[in-house]
Amino acid sequence: MRRPLRHRLRRKAAIILLCHALSSWALTTADIVSSTVSPDCLEYRVVGICYWLFCTPYSCSVETSIKVSHYVPDAVVSSYSDTGENPWAEVAAMSPPNETAQAGGDGTTNESHENNLAKFKNADVIGHPGGYIFSQFAGQWGYSCKGAGTAFMPYLLSTLDTLAWRYNLPEAFYPEALIPGRREIGARSTLNLWGNVYPRGGFLHHVDDHKAGAVVAQRAGDIVTRRGQVHVYQPLLVRQSAGYWPAGALVESDAATGKWQELTPTLSRSCAVFPNSGNHAQATQGDYAWALWRPYQCCERQGQVFLGSIDVQ
Repeated sequence: MRRPLRHRLRRKAAIILLCHALSSWALTTADIVSSTVSPDCLEYRVVGICYWLFCTPYSCSVETSIKVSHYVPDAVVSSYSDTGENPWAEVAAMSPPNETAQAGGDGTTNESHENNLAKFKNADVIGHPGGYIFSQFAGQWGYSCKGAGTAFMPYLLSTLDTLAWRYNLPEAFYPEALIPGRREIGARSTLNLWGNVYPRGGFLHHVDDHKAGAVVAQRAGDIVTRRGQVHVYQPLLVRQSAGYWPAGALVESDAATGKWQELTPTLSRSCAVFPNSGNHAQATQGDYAWALWRPYQCCERQGQVFLGSIDVQ
């Protein structure tokens, strides 16, 4: 009886170790939700005053409310090598391999001195799950704006966007893809060029896997924050309304249009735009994810008719 018992104990120990190993790299919803508590990413400011016409059956008056500006975590953008293995564990089943999107990974000559590493990354843009915690956090500062993202909503799954993502059609023939210096992340003049936004697909050449993942995440964010793109996706946009000014198109290296919070392989408590400085951790399996924070302005409704606003800075 001792031998079977030892085998059972070894098996249980192996399962525990395996679960620990998986938990050490897998990104969970709980991790993502906790990341929303970031004053640096929020960047809450009072920027003006809104005016409203408030009427009763007996009279009308002009009321005011504070106009605020802050960032909202709209989506989680995953950039990963192996098809079907989104590092955000709970949503990986949304983008399994299919008949038109099977393998992934890198190609190389295995010559370390040659700068010709061909990389491929899948990308998923999924609504950020931390809305409730974020609203509680932002509410401590004052009135807060609603973002465009819906929790767990898939806005882009590259496995469903095969022609554009794996064959660069038709964007390989766009001027942005053919003319050097157009739509690039970083600059040649500063010797800090991470890559080109176009064509907005999964292939690129890069010797730094982290930076390659960031470029692909920027491409995915670029697509979903615009309407009418030649991709299979849902726009991550909402319409402007009275007293509400939502985020628009994401532009590379411009924090006024959006910024990134790294979620894996390291969980950051701050936000930045690409290219950003510092040590960039390399994911052992080529899996990366960022929260995309985008800027919104709004003011609390204080009447039936919005009369306008004045910015104070």
